[in-house]
Amino acid sequence: MTTILVTGFGRFPGAPFNPTEAIVAQLLRRRRPTLAGVRLVGHVFETRYAAVDRDLPALLAREKPDAIVLLGVATRADRMRLELTARNRVSVLFPDAGGARPARQTIAPGVSFFSRGMFPEAALRAALRSAGIDAALSKNAGGYLCNYAYWRALEAAAQPHGPRHVVFVHVPPLHRLGRTGTPPISRRCHVAQRRARFVAAIEQLLVAATASLR
Repeated sequence: MTTILVTGFGRFPGAPFNPTEAIVAQLLRRRRPTLAGVRLVGHVFETRYAAVDRDLPALLAREKPDAIVLLGVATRADRMRLELTARNRVSVLFPDAGGARPARQTIAPGVSFFSRGMFPEAALRAALRSAGIDAALSKNAGGYLCNYAYWRALEAAAQPHGPRHVVFVHVPPLHRLGRTGTPPISRRCHVAQRRARFVAAIEQLLVAATASLR
């Protein structure tokens, strides 16, 4: 059976609500015939460097996933993004949710600056498009926990018997569209509808990722 680890993040400074937490939860509740042979494992990281370093190795050792799909929110984005690379860089300016800052700007000293994602980009982008999402291809996963987790997951994939696919998907804030002048009830409906659309799109991505593993 194919095992896919799907991860999100909790809240962090400047983002009191992280939509990826709800998206992961809804993905685990949904079941489609096309994913009948897939074991989905979900996890939501605390938005802390220490949490990623603690939880990710434990998840990989326990679950032995064939693929990792990491989800994060890009607070200034207006569309979904497939991140092509992780950068060997982290910001020392912005604290994580626990107030910690990295001691240095590089994640892994002495190695290359970029690490390329491990996924069939054309197939996954087409899967998102089939769900009505025209995802952008991005080469900048940022300098915060999203990029950090992506780098660490790719490090793990480079080890013997590591995951065969690793992809990071950035989603925009659910409330970004339709905020100004929108009544509260309509705003809540908009957020729920947008979340459902993202969940359906990520589910299509999981179907495509599973097909490419076979």
